[in-house]
Amino acid sequence: MLASAGVLVGFCGGGGTPLFSGCEIEWLTPQSEYRPTEYIQGWLKFWFDDGQRLNVAKAFQKARVDYIRKVWSKDRELQAEGIFADDSAIAAALDNYAGNLDSAEKTGDLLQREALLTKQLYRYAAKATQHADFSRDHDATDLANGFLNHGNYLAYGLAATTLWVLGIPHGFAVMHGKTRRGALVFDVADLVKDAIVLPWAFVCAKEKMSEQEFRQQILQKFTDHKALDFMFEQVKQQALRESE
Repeated sequence: MLASAGVLVGFCGGGGTPLFSGCEIEWLTPQSEYRPTEYIQGWLKFWFDDGQRLNVAKAFQKARVDYIRKVWSKDRELQAEGIFADDSAIAAALDNYAGNLDSAEKTGDLLQREALLTKQLYRYAAKATQHADFSRDHDATDLANGFLNHGNYLAYGLAATTLWVLGIPHGFAVMHGKTRRGALVFDVADLVKDAIVLPWAFVCAKEKMSEQEFRQQILQKFTDHKALDFMFEQVKQQALRESE
């Protein structure tokens, strides 16, 4: 039954995410493991055109904003922590970012605007959870920064799984740079990171959770908000955009 459904069975001490390996030695692949061809072929139809690749990057960013609004609007636990999608500062930041996406002329413009939005989200979440002096530092040892790193890697795992199953190599990025290793993984992970990982890293740090407790919380939220389904939908939609 697994083989007929094209399911890969893997063994991973980390609970399946991040995806540590996708080769035939560590993974038991079904005998009929021919992954779909339409998605990589559709992806390559637009990927070599700078303008079309930029349009896909913009579509991803619009989906990202919509997902933040959706998750923050329905998650009662986040709202109990004082994090709301309709807060005036957040609503204005999201509206401004989404409204300016179409005017971006290159991916560098998108990356600059994305960095500004993420800083605004950090500031908002930090204030809501009493992390007054927070500064994002990947090498810092405080709980909030550690949880952000940890949670982001979990999101990378979901993104890598999505691309592996759909048969799209990680090198065909739309935003993070054509020569960066694994760049498309980062593009796809960005769809859900700000909506789920970012706020919960601050909330869990405030509650002084352990790494394992934080991990379980993030994985549960990925499930609750169907993060993997959302990634699949967005990647498939962009891969088949012309045929639609």
